[in-house]
Amino acid sequence: MKKTEVSIAGVTFKNPVMTASGTFGSGMEYSEFVDLNRLGAVVTKGVASTPWPGNPTPRIAEVYGGMLNAIGLQNPGIDVFLQRDLPFLAQYDTRVIVNVCGKTMEEYVAVVERLGESRADLLEINVSCPNVKEGAIAFGQNADALYAITAEIKKKARQPVVMKLSPNVTDITEMARAAEAAGADAISLINTLTGMKIDIQRRTFALANKTGGLSGPAIRPIAVRMVYQCAQAVKIPIIGMGGITCGDDAVEFLMAGATAVGVGAASFSNPCAAAEVLDGIEDYMERNNVEDIHEIIGCVH
Repeated sequence: MKKTEVSIAGVTFKNPVMTASGTFGSGMEYSEFVDLNRLGAVVTKGVASTPWPGNPTPRIAEVYGGMLNAIGLQNPGIDVFLQRDLPFLAQYDTRVIVNVCGKTMEEYVAVVERLGESRADLLEINVSCPNVKEGAIAFGQNADALYAITAEIKKKARQPVVMKLSPNVTDITEMARAAEAAGADAISLINTLTGMKIDIQRRTFALANKTGGLSGPAIRPIAVRMVYQCAQAVKIPIIGMGGITCGDDAVEFLMAGATAVGVGAASFSNPCAAAEVLDGIEDYMERNNVEDIHEIIGCVH
C-alpha cells in the first residue's frame, strides 16, 4: 500500500488532495458525484460574518484555457454555515478547512472566533478580499497589511491558520515571508489572477464587474512557479493550486514543494475531478515505484 498521508500544522490528512475554496461549496452539491471520504480535505467556500450577496450578473465568462469569475464571495454568512454546512460535513471521514473572508480586520476576527469551538480542522484566510478601510486594496497585496491581519488572526484562532496568498503582487515570496513571520501555520497559493474579457459583439465587458479572477489550466505554469519560489523562501507547509486537472498536474505541484494540492475550476466541468486527481497521483506512484508521497514532495531544486 502506497503511503499518501501528509501533515500540515500537526493535522494529518489521509492524502494530499483537497478541494479549492469557492469551487466546491461545502461539498453538498458534489456529494452525489464524489465520495467525500476519499478526499484529504474539503475546503469550504468563503464564509463571512454576515451574508454577502455577491456581485451583479453576468459574473462568469469562459475564456481560452479557463474561466473568469466575479462572483464576489457570495455566501450565507457564519450563522447559516454553522447550522447547515459544518453538520453536513461532520458525517464524512475527511478533514474540513474553512475559508474565511471579510472586508475589515474586525470581520475576519469575528468569524475566526465563531469557528473556535467548531469542528473545523484548519482555517484558510482569504486575503484577496478588498480592505475597505485601505481604499479597497486587498489585504494580500501589501506585506504590512498581510502581516498585521495574520498576526491578529493568530491571536484569536484556535485552529491552525493557512493564509491564502494573492498572485496579483510583484513578489510572491515577500508575501509568503510576511505571513510566516506573523505566525501563519501554512500558506496556500495561488488565488486567481486578475483578468478581463470584452464581448466584441455587444462592445462591452463580458463581466458586469469589468474584471474577474482567472482560473483553470492557463494559470498552472504561473502557479507552479510561485509555489516553487515560496517553497524556497519559507519553512511552513504550502497547499498548491491553480489549474490542476489531473494527477500529473498535482505531482508537478508536489515536486515544486507543495505538501498538498487544491483542485478548483476543474470541478465545474467535471464534478469527479478531485477524486480523479487522487487516482492519478496513486497511479503515478505505482508506475514510478514511489512508496511514500514524501519522496516526491519538494524533490525539484
